[in-house]
Amino acid sequence: MLTESERRVMSTCDALFEETLCLTESLVKAYSTLGNEQGALEVMEAWYLKEGFEVERVPMEASILEQVSAESPRNGSRYNVMGKLNAGLSGPHLVLNGHLDVVPAEPESLWTRPPWEPWRDGGWLYGRGAGDMKAGIAAMVMAVKAVRQAGIEISHPLTLQTVIEEECSGHGALSCVKAGHAGDFVLIPEPFGASIVSGQVGVLWFRVSLDGVPTHVLDTRAGSNAIEAITTLFSALKGLEEEMNSLPRPALFQDIKAPFNLNIGRLSGGDWASSVPARATLEGRLGFPPDMAVNDVMSRLTECIHNAAQDLGEGISNLQVDFHGFRSEGVVVDLDNPGLVLLGKCHHDLTGEAVKTQPLTCTTDLSAFHVHGGVPGTCYGPVAEHIHGIDERVNIESIRHVLKAYALFLCRWGQQSQREGKS
Repeated sequence: MLTESERRVMSTCDALFEETLCLTESLVKAYSTLGNEQGALEVMEAWYLKEGFEVERVPMEASILEQVSAESPRNGSRYNVMGKLNAGLSGPHLVLNGHLDVVPAEPESLWTRPPWEPWRDGGWLYGRGAGDMKAGIAAMVMAVKAVRQAGIEISHPLTLQTVIEEECSGHGALSCVKAGHAGDFVLIPEPFGASIVSGQVGVLWFRVSLDGVPTHVLDTRAGSNAIEAITTLFSALKGLEEEMNSLPRPALFQDIKAPFNLNIGRLSGGDWASSVPARATLEGRLGFPPDMAVNDVMSRLTECIHNAAQDLGEGISNLQVDFHGFRSEGVVVDLDNPGLVLLGKCHHDLTGEAVKTQPLTCTTDLSAFHVHGGVPGTCYGPVAEHIHGIDERVNIESIRHVLKAYALFLCRWGQQSQREGKS
C-alpha cells in the first residue's frame, strides 16, 4: 500500500521517534497553565528556528481578550507561535494546529510524581499535558521533519500552529484565524485516538453571583445565607441540561444518551466560618447542540436562573449572570471532504483497517476553524488517559502511529495538491 518513498518516510519516523518523545518531555517540563505559557512557547519557537521554519508570533487580539475569563492575563505580550513553510506559494494550504496550554494539576499531592516532571513506565508517558496535548504537538511537527529528512519536497503552503488558551476560551486559535492563518484544511492531534472526529458540541461557560445578608451566627435566621441560596439553583441548571438533551440533535450524537453536559466547576463564598456568608459565586459549563447559536443558549440560561431566583427568599439580592471563557458553537464535520477521505486512506494503509469516526462531547479548536474560518478539518491523535485528572498519561506507541500518519498525510497532501493543480 505504501510507495518506496513513503516507506522511506516511515523509516525516518522510527529513527526520529526518541527525539519525538524527548520533545514531548521538554514541553511537559514547561508547565504551561493559564498565564504561564511562555516556557512552552519558547520551546516551540526554538524548535521552529532550528528546523528552518519562518517563525511568526500571532498576538492575542485585544478584542478577543475582552471576552475571556477574569483569570486570563490581559497584557499585550501574550501570543501564539507559528512555523511556516512556503508561505508565498499557491496551492492548498495545510494547517497543523495544537495547543500548548494545560489545566492545573491540583492537587499535586495526589500525583505519583510531580506533574511537570515527565516519566515513562509500562508503555506510557506521564505528566500534565503529556496527552492533552503535547505528545500530539511533538508528533505533528516531527512528522514534517521526517518528510523533509527523507528527501520528500514539501511544495505547498504549510503552517504549524502552537497556540494558547484552548482550555479556557479557544481564542488562541481564533486569533490565528482572524489574522489570516486559517488555511484550507486543518488537522489537530487532540488525544482522542486514531479516529476521525465527526463533530463536537457547543460549549458555554457562565458565572452566577448573588448577595445575602451577613450576620453573627448567634442568630443565623437574622441573615440570609448566600451559599445556601446559590446551591438551590443547581436543580434548575440540571433541568436546563435535561432540556438540552431532549432537543432534536444531529445524527452523529443519536447513540449518546446525554451528549450535552452541565458541569458546576467552581463554587465560592463567605469569608468566615462564624459569619453568615454575604456573597456566593458559582461557575459552570454547559454543552449544547451544534445547530444552536451561542446567543440562544445564553438567553435560555439567563432565563433559567432568573426564574429559579424567584424562590430564593428574602434578603437575597444583586443576582448576576455573566459569561466568560468559552462561547463556542458546535461543529459537524463533512466526512466526504477530500482531506478527510485522504486521512482515512492513510489510516487504512498504516493499520489495514477502516478508520472509525467519533463525535466529541467537549470542544476543541476545531470550532475556531469551522465556525469562524469556514475551514474543514478534524482531530486525529494519540491515545491518552486521565486528561485533566491525576497521573495524566499518553500511550507511547500511539504517538508513533500519529507521527507516521501525519507524515504519510503530508506526503499525499502534496501529491494531491499537484494533481489538482494540473487538472
